[in-house]
Amino acid sequence: MKANSKFLQLIERIQEGHIITREECEFLLGFDERSLEAGITRSVADNLSRQVFNNKGFIFGQIGVEVAPCPGRCKFCSFSEEFTTFETFSMDDNAMYEAADNFTASGELFALSLMVMHNTSFDRTLDIISKIRSRIPAKTQIIANLGDFSRTQAKELKAAGANGAYHVWRLGEGSDTRFTVEQRLSTIESIKAAGLDLYYCIEPIGPEHTPAQMAEIIMKGLDYECFQHGAMRRVTLPTSPLSKYGQISESRLAQITAVVTFVAIHSPQIFSIGVHEPNKLGLMSGANAIYAETGANPRDTESETLGHRGLDIEACKRMYAECGFDI
Repeated sequence: MKANSKFLQLIERIQEGHIITREECEFLLGFDERSLEAGITRSVADNLSRQVFNNKGFIFGQIGVEVAPCPGRCKFCSFSEEFTTFETFSMDDNAMYEAADNFTASGELFALSLMVMHNTSFDRTLDIISKIRSRIPAKTQIIANLGDFSRTQAKELKAAGANGAYHVWRLGEGSDTRFTVEQRLSTIESIKAAGLDLYYCIEPIGPEHTPAQMAEIIMKGLDYECFQHGAMRRVTLPTSPLSKYGQISESRLAQITAVVTFVAIHSPQIFSIGVHEPNKLGLMSGANAIYAETGANPRDTESETLGHRGLDIEACKRMYAECGFDI
């Protein structure tokens, strides 16, 4: 069996420092996950990533502080008011502090993401960030994960203690969600204008998404000079209208992660490449960032994701060790 000659030529150029185009990104995503080309893609991405990031793996954490039926009605999210089984819940200060202390006690957490709902009041969001900022080590970054917001609000997030924010143009935006692409990109522009680090990702990937659709969104992260890029698959929720499509394999997710690595690896702004949810194949395909999680999780149907879909710090460390990383 021989690999595609055009593919091999492109891989050689990538190893020499070539930053791939949107068309090349789409081309690489077009190979079957079981193909020789996909295997080479994953292997080369792993090698390049370890060189660029000095074999360092970074642990991030996320606390799902609030949960409620969400009017955004995203068809892939367990919080959608159309089919959620969750009732409204908000962590009190003591529960937040305990979760933050558990994540930061070992000193190994690079950043802590604080996730609230799309319709959580902005004052409540600022209060959460400022309280956690005063609680955790100064070296631990805070990532704000919330709905759309303005440039003025982005500056307020930074003033409250946030170092970055997670926001993406998602697959199916406007059809699988009630939000527009313009809304999402406007918020990303607000993040950049405020001097916050942009945490970005291609998500939520399902079997129905084409290489062209994925390539467009992957490249947008590079356009906005994201701090972290990555890939996340959609988790099948039984009550979701998208459940009929199923979900992609970890093998396909790893292949997509590898292509994201090729897109991002030579950008001076890129600090890390994530794979969500954490898995060893992704960490052997270019990713060097995984998230431990506690509290609510939009990919879970349990109110406490830790011990269900979510991992703790020790589990993340073991995964890195199995994949040969230094933390």
